[in-house]
Amino acid sequence: MTADVHALVGAYALDALDDIERATFARHLRDCEPCRIEAGELQETVTRLADGAWSVPPPGLRDNVLAAIGTTRQITPAGRTTAAPVRAPRRMRLVAAAAVVVAVAGAGAAVWTVQDQRVRQAESRAEQAQASESRLRSILAAPDLVVTEDRLTSGGRVTVASSRLQNAGVVTLAADRAPDAGRAFQLWTIRGETPTSAGVLAAGQSSIVQVVEGLPGASAVGVSVEPATGSTTPTAPVQALVKII
Repeated sequence: MTADVHALVGAYALDALDDIERATFARHLRDCEPCRIEAGELQETVTRLADGAWSVPPPGLRDNVLAAIGTTRQITPAGRTTAAPVRAPRRMRLVAAAAVVVAVAGAGAAVWTVQDQRVRQAESRAEQAQASESRLRSILAAPDLVVTEDRLTSGGRVTVASSRLQNAGVVTLAADRAPDAGRAFQLWTIRGETPTSAGVLAAGQSSIVQVVEGLPGASAVGVSVEPATGSTTPTAPVQALVKII
């Protein structure tokens, strides 16, 4: 607690006191009219300054405000012995309040930046999902679509829909259950004797609809159970092997 209770008026107006200081200063306000007036004016000033939409302040504003505050401290005139506070000129009180609002605006800018990034990321994911759905529909609507399927040895089914006109296919996996903990399904496209990963499902995931570009160039689609991080080659025995006609 500061030795001069009058000096807490600014922090009180800005709700920057701890519980003990706030209670002490609230009792002080009942007996000190100058502090009541000053606290009211500061609270009104802060409210007006913070009202409406904020914007990022110019780079030098904070330094200028802090410099002004450093040269306009409240002091007691020589010879004065009473505890009554000396009120700074109204312009200086506005400057002090502005400094706080600038600091709050700076913090707000950081929050806004984070929120803006989240919105942009969500928009990007939505656009990707929309593009993926559009691509999936175009493949399934192809006039030359060929559909083949096979059962998973652990239960369930894998279906492959392939279109040479679209040079792509759609692999649908619907397993009865997910692999054991730490394991995951992995899709493969097989060209000749060479398997290439077409994606690893998340651990605990038992179904997926996957667009595979260039699928008609493959001879088969395989499904295997691998470590959750995936493998470079399928682990035998594979769960299913669907021939592409």
